[in-house]
Amino acid sequence: MPVIQVKALEGVFSKKQKQEIVKKLTETMVSIGGEHMRGITRVLVEDVPGGWWAIGGTAPTTEDVMALLAGK
Repeated sequence: MPVIQVKALEGVFSKKQKQEIVKKLTETMVSIGGEHMRGITRVLVEDVPGGWWAIGGTAPTTEDVMALLAGK
């Protein structure tokens, strides 16, 4: 059974967006492996607190990521 694990800084994705992530990743597995994949595909969306995720040696906060997404 495939397990797809998604980690993101908490507060970046809304509940609705997380539901969309789960749906689209499941649909991707179904499109690759066939309809029987739907019932065995597991998608885990995990929030990671800001400051606990490092990129290039720097641990951005949720606010840092939100500013980046806003083009600041």
